[in-house]
Amino acid sequence: MYSVIKRVIFFIFLIGIWELLFRVGIWPEYVLPSTVSVGKTLVNGFHDHTFLIGIAISMKRIAIGYGISIVVGIFLGLLIGRIKIFEETLGSLISGLQTLPTICWLPLALLWFGLNDRAIIFLVIMGAVLSITIATDTGVKSVPVLYLRAAKTMGASGWKLYLGVIIPAALPHIVTGMKQGWSFAWRSLMAGELLIVCLGLGHLLMIGRELNDMSQVIAVMIVIVIIGILVDRLFFIKVEKRIRERWGLVKA
Repeated sequence: MYSVIKRVIFFIFLIGIWELLFRVGIWPEYVLPSTVSVGKTLVNGFHDHTFLIGIAISMKRIAIGYGISIVVGIFLGLLIGRIKIFEETLGSLISGLQTLPTICWLPLALLWFGLNDRAIIFLVIMGAVLSITIATDTGVKSVPVLYLRAAKTMGASGWKLYLGVIIPAALPHIVTGMKQGWSFAWRSLMAGELLIVCLGLGHLLMIGRELNDMSQVIAVMIVIVIIGILVDRLFFIKVEKRIRERWGLVKA
């Protein structure tokens, strides 16, 4: 409860500074709108369903792209982590591609898929899959050899070894990679929607810019940040806490 109060006070303080800067008049209103103006835009955006439609479309895209990223990333990470030939070939390629900013994939996405949802979903996949792959690979390589020997002694092999020992032991690293992959996927989604003309939260940002409506730009940015925080708080933090408790990683 005390931590919640501290957060509330902190955000009230930030809003107060924002309103103070607006009233001082250092920047014109079309550059820095008032908190009241942004609040009205938020209310109107949800009242006329504009924001709700944008959220629904954006969440659909990231659900598809991020879901594919999880499946592909974990599969590739298991291959690289357990099979030497894949580590020496595919592992090197993925490590190199990880340094490439996601936006660099945009020209390829446009050429391969055109100006449509598939191009944006491709950007989301490329934003998340590499992080998940590398984290899974690290988790697999971190599994104690003693666990594997004990499992093999008890007759575990093939997919049973993966499901019963390797994946559970590597799960803390995998979840960390998923969390990082989510943040990259969310950023990639916004970048794609900003640059490819189609409905979504990114498109609402572009409309605000084209109309010189800074209230809408900031309102949409607030919505994007809140969605990111909610996903982190409602899913990843809970999952990480449960895994730490299950694996005995919680500090006494």
